Amino acid sequence: MLNEIAHTMNELALVYMHQGRYKEAEGLYLRVLNEQIIGEGDQNTATGLNNLAGVYDLQGRYDLAEPLYEEALKIREKTLGEVHPDVAQSLNNLAGLYEAQQRYGEAEPLYLRALEIFKSTLSDNHPYMAFIIDNIAGLYNSQGKYEMADQLYHQALKIRKKIFGESHPDVASSLNNIAGLYRKQSKYNDAELLYQQSLLIGEKTLGNDHPSVATTLNNLAWLYYSQGRYEEAEPLYQRALAIFKAKFPSGHPNIDACQANYNTLKEKMQARQGRFANRALQRNDSGG
Repeated sequence: MLNEIAHTMNELALVYMHQGRYKEAEGLYLRVLNEQIIGEGDQNTATGLNNLAGVYDLQGRYDLAEPLYEEALKIREKTLGEVHPDVAQSLNNLAGLYEAQQRYGEAEPLYLRALEIFKSTLSDNHPYMAFIIDNIAGLYNSQGKYEMADQLYHQALKIRKKIFGESHPDVASSLNNIAGLYRKQSKYNDAELLYQQSLLIGEKTLGNDHPSVATTLNNLAWLYYSQGRYEEAEPLYQRALAIFKAKFPSGHPNIDACQANYNTLKEKMQARQGRFANRALQRNDSGG
């Protein structure tokens, strides 16, 4: 009975996380742990610690998330052994935390160890394989190791297409990531095509108002901004921002990031309009 209560509370907390209601999710996870609904040192405890860490991680509260991820990993290694998919999941989460803090040297061995565990416990075409490969590619992308990232991103994409077909949110995610890599390399035409493909898949499979669609809109807008295509970028930022504001509470990181991008665009557009106005004045003066 107690485990059923913990499960229900964890599921509700997960819903809150997806909605960006982090404070409410945190309260539920803490209640599960503090009321000892789950036993000390068991797998449910590890799950609870991992989930609470995830709430802190998403908010950038890394100092709180790190010891919880570490404790969850310790429990899982002790109870499940060092070669188990749940251990790999904990390794992946801790690696992602390090990557977010640019602690790349600490993140890489954890990602690689997680990959080896998945290789030894899962099939080559399991979704988790694509997930960890994609994450490693992201790490290399962050470090400017573009050739290595490109190879791994495409490997993950190949697995996802084989599992899910051509039109699936995970495929859209891979396309979005490859597009981001190309944008960083100034391969704008290739990036634009992939962003557009990702956007079409997302709209078809998730709906026009899904946060993942908003993320792709934001990324495509940033691509246009990078090329000085401000008038094309503006409606995409506006649409992305509207979706984020409709789906998440005020202060959500996605809202703040998208708003910051849009504000930067508006500043550039205003500055350019000012330059055009000055040039027009100068032409009029010279013709007087």
